[in-house]
Amino acid sequence: MDTRPVAVAVDGSDHSLRALEWAIPTARRLAAELVIAHVLPDSTQLWAARRSALGPGPALNDPVTDRIRAALSGRDELPSVRFDSLEGEVPDALHALGTGARMLVMGSRGRGGFASLLLGSNSLAVATRAPCPVVVVPRLARTGLDERTTGRVVLGLNLGETADDVIEFAFVEAAARRVPLQVLTAYPAPPPAALMVAGEYPPAPLDRDQYEPADRDVAREQAERLSPFEARFPGVEVDALIAPADAAGHLVDASASAALIVVGRHRRRLKPGSLLMGSVAHAVLHHTECPVAVVPDRGED
Repeated sequence: MDTRPVAVAVDGSDHSLRALEWAIPTARRLAAELVIAHVLPDSTQLWAARRSALGPGPALNDPVTDRIRAALSGRDELPSVRFDSLEGEVPDALHALGTGARMLVMGSRGRGGFASLLLGSNSLAVATRAPCPVVVVPRLARTGLDERTTGRVVLGLNLGETADDVIEFAFVEAAARRVPLQVLTAYPAPPPAALMVAGEYPPAPLDRDQYEPADRDVAREQAERLSPFEARFPGVEVDALIAPADAAGHLVDASASAALIVVGRHRRRLKPGSLLMGSVAHAVLHHTECPVAVVPDRGED
C-alpha cells in the first residue's frame, strides 16, 4: 500500500488555492494524507503564525489563513491534513518536498490567451525536475465539486518512450475516480508519396485507407503494452485510441472534456547539466484545459 502523502503548494494566490481545491478530493480518494506546503519568505515566523492560526486558538487577521480555512471548511469529509513550511528557492524547496510525496500539486500563474495557458516559471521548473508526479492545475480547470462529477482520465502513450510508472499512475487515478481511462497513441502520418513525386503542394488530404497498415501495427503494440495493467486493474474501462500525427494536439483536444491528462516527462538531455522535458508534455502543459499530471520514470538519472 502506498502511504506517501499528496502534497500541494499553497501561497494564498487564486491559482494555488485552485490547486488546493483539486488536491483535497484527490487525497481523499487515494486515502492519502494531504500536506499543505508553503515556501517561507524571509521571515520564518510568518508561516509558523499561519500554521498556529489554522489549529486551535484565536485566528490571526491573515487573508491567506482565512482562504485556506475556507477551502477546508464545509466539506463532508476531509483527508488527514498536515501543514509544512519550506525554506529556500521555490523550485528547490518543492523538489525536496516531492522526494517523499505521492504527487505534488501546483497551480499555474498563467495569464492565458486564446487556446493558451502560459505557465509560471516555478510550475514549469518543478514539473521538469521533481522526483514525483507533478499535477499542474490550470486557471480554468474544473475543481472542487465540479471536478468530481464527470470526466475521464486520458493517458498519452508513446510506445517507445512512456515508462510503466506513467501507465500505472493513469490506471490508479482512473480506478480511484471510477471513470474510464482513454489511452491515446499517436504515430507519424505516412507521407503522401504520390503527391510528393508529382510535386503537388499543398498536398491533398490522405484517404484514411492509407493509414490502415500503420493503424494495425500500432494497435497491436498498444494492446500488448496495456495488457498487464488491464489485468491488474480489471475494474478500469479502457478506451484505446490511435491517431496519426500531433500527439500534443490530440491530448489538448481531449482535455476539453477530461478530468485529468497524464503524460510522461520524457526528459531530454541536450548537453551535460541541461535537462528539458519532452515536447509533448511541454505543449500540453501550456495549452490544456484540465489538470495535467507529468509523471517521471523512477529510473531517470
